[in-house]
Parts: sequence; C-alpha cells; structure tokens
Amino acid sequence: MNVKKLGNPHAPIILVPGFWLGAWAWDDVAHALQNEGHHVKALTLPGLESADSDRSLVTLSDHVDAIIDAVREAGEPVVLAVHSGAAVPGYAVSDHIPELIAAMVYVDTFPLKGAVNPNFTGTEMPLPPWEELDEADIRGMSDEHRNLLRQRAIPEPGDAVREAPILKNNKRLDVPSIVICTSHSSDEMKAFIKEGHAWISGLAELHDVKYIDLPTHHWPMWSRPGELASMIGDVARQSQYD
Repeated sequence: MNVKKLGNPHAPIILVPGFWLGAWAWDDVAHALQNEGHHVKALTLPGLESADSDRSLVTLSDHVDAIIDAVREAGEPVVLAVHSGAAVPGYAVSDHIPELIAAMVYVDTFPLKGAVNPNFTGTEMPLPPWEELDEADIRGMSDEHRNLLRQRAIPEPGDAVREAPILKNNKRLDVPSIVICTSHSSDEMKAFIKEGHAWISGLAELHDVKYIDLPTHHWPMWSRPGELASMIGDVARQSQYD
C-alpha cells in the first residue's frame, strides 16, 4: 500500500476489544502506539462498562453505532482494529461506511457474516469455564493472563451474541484487510478457507487481504503488546486514502 498523507502522517487508529472486555484490555498496545506518535482511541462497547451495567436492551446495532460514532469523530479514514467477537460489529461498520475505513485489522479473528451464536437465549453471556473455550485460544496462556481475564471479564450482551450483522454494501469487500494470526497460523487460516468452511466465508470474499503471524494465545494485547502495536502501527503508516 502507498502512503498518502492527509494532514497527519498516519491514519488514526481505533481499537475495539472482543467479548467480555473493555478499552482497558488494549492499554499496553495503545500506550506503545501513542509513544510512536499515533492517534489512538480504544473503545468500550455498550453494556461492557461494568458488571452492573444493564445489558438487557443492548443490541448488536448499538455496538455498530458506537464504533461508527468513533470513526466519524476521528475526522478522517481510520485503521479499525477489531479483536475476536468485535469482528461482527466491526465488519458491519466497514459495510456501513467503507469510505471512512483506511484499513481493517482483524486480531485473531476474521469478518463475520452471521451471528456468533444465533441460538443463544440468555440476556447476557458470561465468560465460559476454561474447558469450554477453544484449546487453541488458551494454549500457552499464563496464569497471570488467565487471572486477568477471569477477574475483569464482563458478561456480553445477549443480543450482541445472537444477532447477525446487516451487510448490504459490497464496497466493504475492497477495504484493505490485515489478519493478525495468533492462536491459529496464517497457513491454518488459509486452509480453513480452502476447505470451504462457512464460518470463515467472510474472509474468503474480501479482495485485499494480508496475513501476519504472531504466535501466542487469543489475547496478544497482553502477551505480545509491543509487537502487536508495531504491526498495527505499520498499517496506519502505510494506509492509502482514496
């Protein structure tokens, strides 16, 4: 990608955490990016503010709107980095306002075209027991990081789990996308696509995708924050605005 400067030398960066997390989860990455001169904003999506928050009426559209508001507030096209389940509203944002997304960064995730769990019926979804999580996600996870996740996890609003994004604009397919592969390697991700798995079909349909390997568990913002920040920062420096 070629650099085209619009006032700032780098595209602004918006960081969106995955399920059960708030903006705090990105602290180390955000600080590293700010030290490199990047304009960074980490988001806490509606319903994830605290354990006492009312999640009963929070919808996926609320999450999409919160991200759109942050993108518009930046005032120029942004690099939108989404982690894990945040790929659902994040991909919807790239559909709603593709002209304001300089690049998408999918951190151990991929664009999701459907609901995470359409059969989920609860008002909220707490962090499951370890044995119910994907082994690839928690492989090599330190006790420190396990404790951090368990102690600070906030239940996810039920509607954010069972609702599917509304996708109508094929211009989203042209948004430059970078997949940072942590719990699964880039070779594994490409194999999943080649095997035709429906759950990864959103990634298969994109026109401009690059893969970067960062081997670790599912939460690289804690285990390898400096390297993750460097990767996201490179995208912001190299993003081309139309």
